[in-house]
Amino acid sequence: MATPHKLTPATIYAVFFFLTLCGFTYGRLISDQSNLISDGVAASNFPPFLRLHAEEACDPSYGFMPCTTTALGNLFLIVVYGYLMFLAATSLSNGSEILLQILGPGIVGGLFLPVLGALPDAMLILVSGLSGSTEIAQSQVSVGMGLLAGSTVMLLTVIWGTCIVVGKCDIDNSVAIDSTDTKRFSLTGSGVTTDIWTSYAGIIMAISVIPFLIVQLPQVLHSNSGRHLAVLVALIVSISSLIAYCLYQVFQPWIQRRRLAYVKHKHIMAGILKHFKTHALGTLCTEDGKPNVEVLKEIFERIDGDKDEYLSYSELRALIVGIHFEKISMDENDAVEKLMKDFDTSHDSKIDMHEFIAGVGRWLQVAKGNNGTSNSGSMKYIDDYHMQTKREHDSLGEQSDENVEAVENPRGNSIKAVLLLLLGTVIAAAFADPLVDAVDNFSAATSIPTFFISFIALPLATNSSEAVSAIIFASRKNLRSASLTFSELYGAVTMNNALCLSVFLALVYVRGLVWDFSSEVLVILFVCIVMGVFASTRTTFPLWTALVAFVLYPFSLALVYVLDYIFGWS
Repeated sequence: MATPHKLTPATIYAVFFFLTLCGFTYGRLISDQSNLISDGVAASNFPPFLRLHAEEACDPSYGFMPCTTTALGNLFLIVVYGYLMFLAATSLSNGSEILLQILGPGIVGGLFLPVLGALPDAMLILVSGLSGSTEIAQSQVSVGMGLLAGSTVMLLTVIWGTCIVVGKCDIDNSVAIDSTDTKRFSLTGSGVTTDIWTSYAGIIMAISVIPFLIVQLPQVLHSNSGRHLAVLVALIVSISSLIAYCLYQVFQPWIQRRRLAYVKHKHIMAGILKHFKTHALGTLCTEDGKPNVEVLKEIFERIDGDKDEYLSYSELRALIVGIHFEKISMDENDAVEKLMKDFDTSHDSKIDMHEFIAGVGRWLQVAKGNNGTSNSGSMKYIDDYHMQTKREHDSLGEQSDENVEAVENPRGNSIKAVLLLLLGTVIAAAFADPLVDAVDNFSAATSIPTFFISFIALPLATNSSEAVSAIIFASRKNLRSASLTFSELYGAVTMNNALCLSVFLALVYVRGLVWDFSSEVLVILFVCIVMGVFASTRTTFPLWTALVAFVLYPFSLALVYVLDYIFGWS
């Protein structure tokens, strides 16, 4: 869990530094305005560096926030406001983690936490097109698009690749071995392995780009009449995908438990068959595929300790305990109940000889069917089935190794979590508009397009705490931590494509703005689809995949520049 943010001396110094240097930015002085009646105070009494000349006028946020028309002054304001947005994101993250520890997953973990994680980005996108005239909103909304594209691209390229590098382990038989890193920087022999749920998260992330495709259709078809309707349809689809994703997050723990229980039962079944095969004096089935009655009778008699010609609950439990299943935590009593359910067709809570032979026969048919072999006399398919179920179990990730600790002073921690969430929300709401204005003014002073400034700078502020958390988790070098890391990255991008895009599309539709972001959408689509294909087609990522991710970041910037300023897409 992330450590709650405290008011450290460094924070106090940073705020003091901000207040001190605010005097070096330029603001509008009432005494400079000649159309007002003089109160006898001469403008010359003010220091020259505080005087704002008419040609350098700027419009302060909220009417009193510091503003400037110089490049250096606006760069300073971007840094300060960016740091405040970082504090907002950190407070929201810490409050969410405390709330999750107290209330657990489900609605909190599936609904509130993803929304709160995307709140700073959503705030910045909202204010970028909310204030001012339609012309001003059309100009400033590119800040929101730059943030949306920049956050997505940074998470899936720079942060994703860094997590591969810091979390890499030796790869053996296409699987990364936990906490083993002897091959150093081998491009194919070192990497990261995640569970199958992480692949599902990557697939969902790739699907979440559908609203981008919808809103882009009129441009592809060179139609101007359907642009407003396309924005509305994309908005509805985006909101629907947001609701569907939150519901999936709410019910995902239950789905995981059910899936894991099913796969674990299959693995136990395969382990018992392998145990019978190893200790039998002959093959378990005949050449024609039927159960070998004589061999199975001998196995039955060895399990039947009291020789009453029935296998009782305690005898089955002794069988399961004696097999010693590797790398699988299980409840022996639950395993016995499932075995009894498979074999006890008479429902008398005991298994006779005929039920045992018929049950093993059904298990053998399942193992043979999964292996696809036609040679019934060969028992190799049992070993293959056992390895298959083991890989399937490992790919799901074992959930029982979580150390769930009781939360001390839940009332006090609940209040602390609410205060942190409130603080983060207030900071994000208060300083989002000044940050957007500072980016717009810096763009005007330097002639650098606002998209590129917001693409590079703003995600560093809003996603820093998320990035640091992901890298720390990845450095633990095991499957569970890697799965959590990449699931969080894919989830953050999905929320960008759902919540943040919904806010952006609502702005465009309500304010009647023009959707003219073809190159930006192409970059988001390209990066999401490439990384989504990676996530959906493999669970092991060699080190060379990190190089691909790193290259995608400058490639995305170059692609937007070429399309907008050479081919004139914008």
